[in-house]
Amino acid sequence: MNAPIIDPLQGDFPEVIEEYLHHGVTKCIAFNRRGTLLAAGCADGSCVIWDFETRGVAKELRDKDCIAAITSICWSKYGHRILVSSADKSLILWDVVSGEKITRITLHHTPLLARLHPGSSTPSLCLTCPLSSAPMIVDFNKLNTTVLPVTVLEADSGPAPPSRNKPSDGPPYTPTAACFNKFGDLVYVGNSKGEILIIDHKSIHVHAMVPAPGGAVIKNIVFSRDGQYLLTNSNDRTIRIYENLLPLKDGLTALGHLNKTVDEVAGVEKMKAVGSKCLALFREFQDTITKVHWKAPCFSGDGEWVIGGSASKGEHKIYIWDRVGHLVKILEGPKEALIDLAWHPVHPIIVSVSLTGMVYVWAKDHTENWSAFAPDFKELEENEEYVEREDEFDLIPETEKVKESDINEDDEVDIVTVEKDAFSDSDMSQEEICFLPATPCPDVPEQQDKCVGSSSKLMDSNNSGSPLSEEAGQNGQAMNHASSPLEEDTGGTRMKRKRKPSEKGLELQAEKGRKPVKSYGRLSKIRSKPVADPDISNGIYGDDISD
Repeated sequence: MNAPIIDPLQGDFPEVIEEYLHHGVTKCIAFNRRGTLLAAGCADGSCVIWDFETRGVAKELRDKDCIAAITSICWSKYGHRILVSSADKSLILWDVVSGEKITRITLHHTPLLARLHPGSSTPSLCLTCPLSSAPMIVDFNKLNTTVLPVTVLEADSGPAPPSRNKPSDGPPYTPTAACFNKFGDLVYVGNSKGEILIIDHKSIHVHAMVPAPGGAVIKNIVFSRDGQYLLTNSNDRTIRIYENLLPLKDGLTALGHLNKTVDEVAGVEKMKAVGSKCLALFREFQDTITKVHWKAPCFSGDGEWVIGGSASKGEHKIYIWDRVGHLVKILEGPKEALIDLAWHPVHPIIVSVSLTGMVYVWAKDHTENWSAFAPDFKELEENEEYVEREDEFDLIPETEKVKESDINEDDEVDIVTVEKDAFSDSDMSQEEICFLPATPCPDVPEQQDKCVGSSSKLMDSNNSGSPLSEEAGQNGQAMNHASSPLEEDTGGTRMKRKRKPSEKGLELQAEKGRKPVKSYGRLSKIRSKPVADPDISNGIYGDDISD
């Protein structure tokens, strides 16, 4: 497993909700290839990009022409572009760094899913699965669409596409799932008959067909990040894992060689024979007790785990299986339906979206175990009698003297070769976007407004008709010079700060409580004294000094 190598203190799969993200009503999510940025499509047609390290909003993409809910979102290979599909039948391609819209195409049907071509850093092709039409390839440069076949009968009619830019006039289609392989030279289409078709999207030719057990409608189809396994979610409430037998690169060429070698049969049987050499059924996952339907199943970042969300209303459950087929964990969240899932490409973190638009981040429940920080420390459950070795406290133990090093010190150390990335097919010549620069926002002048408001209140109180306020107004300028620096820095704003009374003042206040003041005749005379009087500068006023 790769997760313990990254962080030995983390497990392989998450356990609890660590926190939640909220910015509008979220409908779908997608990580970039490194997992540093999380993109989310919202119900108002906007796209929000979170910096997943700081959990702050890094950028918001908004098109004034799109106000419908986002149905899917996808990153390009190196994170330069984002493709979103919306309920108003449009596809929008965004430039991530500049935040500008590159192009917008309106289809004839609502696209439920859209995926960019994975073989290019700046792709111009995408695969989309409309609501009531067959999957199609959309070219953003030529602004046209090419419909892909969904049955073998359509493929036998010829290599030409059935139609371009117009939907077919045949019977309505059941929503069909489709995805690219790792390098984008082949398209895998799951149809309503429970068949997986392997298609060359350039020639619109079906090379192979793999029938799924049961023949149920295939609702989701997705590859693992390494391209070794294919996952399908069918209407028979079963998630199936297939092993990809084709090479990752030049899969189309290898498929052409298979078609030439299989010449015993023809037609559909030949396609099935070729398909059996392309995909092999590996595992099946289902809940045999509750028989729930699955929502948004996918692989973990390293392909070792498979997750699926429960499609039942009113529950937020995530099932986690290992690739062998064992159910290892069921994560239970709030009483809200689950609509989308994504596993972090690197860390054991799952992000789920609820029906209310909240984004929940599931992580490992960390338990402090200090013994993990000392490599030679052994945690004991109870006291044990320890017998020391004969050479335990020697400067050079005899066991180390006997040991001979297997390392050849004469070998040259290679410091030039860069190791291949364990999580992706990195191309060092391409600049990958992992983080977005933060744009500072101006501070809202709330404090200044509060100061102005308090100043007006103080001025009103100073201009009141009471005798104390009149006398205070006469000595206001002198008192202002002896006030705190806070009053001077605010540019005339009179913000009073309480002073701590002196010991003499406290004594006089205590005497004042015992001797009531009979008249206020001397008050005006005493308060008319200069401010230089030390008693007044210590915060003692006329009533105190009169005694």
